[in-house]
Amino acid sequence: MELNMKQPQVKNFINGSFSRNGQKSMDVVSPLTGEVISSLPMSGMKELDEAVQSAKTAFPLWSSKTLKERIQIFFRYRQLLEENMDELSKLIQLENGKTYSESRAEVEKSMELCEFAVSMPQIVTNEVQEVSRGVECRIERKPIGVVACITPFNFPNMVPHWTVPNAIVLGNTVIVKPSELVPLSVMRMAELLKEAGLPDGVFNVVNGGQEIVEAICDHEGIEAVSFVGSTRVAKIVYKRASGNLKRCVALGGAKNHLLVLPDAHVRMTANDVVASMSGCAGQRCMAAAVMVGVDKVQHIIDQMIVECQNIVPGENLGSVISKEAKERIEGYITEAEEQGAKILVDGRGVVVDGKEGGYFVGPTIIDYVTPEMRVATEEIFGPVISIIRAKNLDEAIQIENNSNYGNAAAVFTQNGGLAKRVMEKASAGMIGVNIGVPVPREPFSFGGWNESKFGVGDITGRSSIEFWTQNKKTTTKWNPEDKTNWMS
Repeated sequence: MELNMKQPQVKNFINGSFSRNGQKSMDVVSPLTGEVISSLPMSGMKELDEAVQSAKTAFPLWSSKTLKERIQIFFRYRQLLEENMDELSKLIQLENGKTYSESRAEVEKSMELCEFAVSMPQIVTNEVQEVSRGVECRIERKPIGVVACITPFNFPNMVPHWTVPNAIVLGNTVIVKPSELVPLSVMRMAELLKEAGLPDGVFNVVNGGQEIVEAICDHEGIEAVSFVGSTRVAKIVYKRASGNLKRCVALGGAKNHLLVLPDAHVRMTANDVVASMSGCAGQRCMAAAVMVGVDKVQHIIDQMIVECQNIVPGENLGSVISKEAKERIEGYITEAEEQGAKILVDGRGVVVDGKEGGYFVGPTIIDYVTPEMRVATEEIFGPVISIIRAKNLDEAIQIENNSNYGNAAAVFTQNGGLAKRVMEKASAGMIGVNIGVPVPREPFSFGGWNESKFGVGDITGRSSIEFWTQNKKTTTKWNPEDKTNWMS
């Protein structure tokens, strides 16, 4: 189906209904063209109070259902995602600027996340043991209550599915605050969950900016907060939410290093590094940001330049999210050039025919970057890779270890022993060997180290079960005829 550029007004979704009162509004702009496509309400504490009360009212009945009852919703919902694949993909493309194939892959990943959620009855099992004669101990996982998920602009459909299916299936009721830059996908998510039969109040959406994020961190009715975004904001959210005695896991930014050794398979390595750097216009926390070339790798760099010729903005390379992002990314490239780096492929000044107002940056390779340059240390979040030269593997590992971030790292080599050294020594939560985007698939969890994550546990997979539940421990004795023992 075709999606018109102009979309309906974004509304909050509270207690099963869409509403938009007299709040201030903000334009929603498509980065593909620079056109205004909708507007969203900039909600405050009043709207959040309504959402919390709705979720709080729905919690007792929803949490009293069995896991098998709750997962039925997500069997139906996953089917709706598949049936509406084309529409949902085009909606992501419109509000985020991804290519259609990237948008479709995002919805497919959301379906996979739902598949993990509906497997919970096989994963979340109670523990029972006879700990003394006639005395039994039991551990049951119980939901924690009303929880909130604050999601970013770069994956408007997938990242909400990192948290919402698991949190709801485990018995919690949820409030989502989507990025104000991409609110349309979450609004459609609310419609489809209602169509799937989710009871009113279990899933709520409150739109807005900084004010609503602060209100979520402060609200005494919210028990836990998940956040995905920049490291700067992740730190603020984690400190504020945990300071208000909430559980919090906050995922921040990244500066992922790919260590390339001379023996790496040339075509595969060049293709994977460039794809990792440019996929989703580099706007993903798993994107390649720094390539550390170990010793003689010029033949691989030459092939990377060739691979970049196959990447065409507006065709198989989407836009970045905003005019400000485009200017910031191009500013990093210019600064590196002024500092003595060599621009091998230059993505500045791109204009796409028919989308002249869009925010496009072409693939960019910057060589002879030194470790202290900002392009080597700061998150650029665009289709840009910086190449740092290293004399040997130990120096390359040290360069990776010196980064403040620790989301992902990868090594490209045909030598298993050298690969294992990187696996053991790299300071990152997700490691790849000959894989440019080492994202774990369910049931394995997603999460980095260092300043890429704040809080305990990960946000997806098995690790998320600990975050969204609490243990209830019960000890029982039904043998009054037995002698007194230490359990009495």
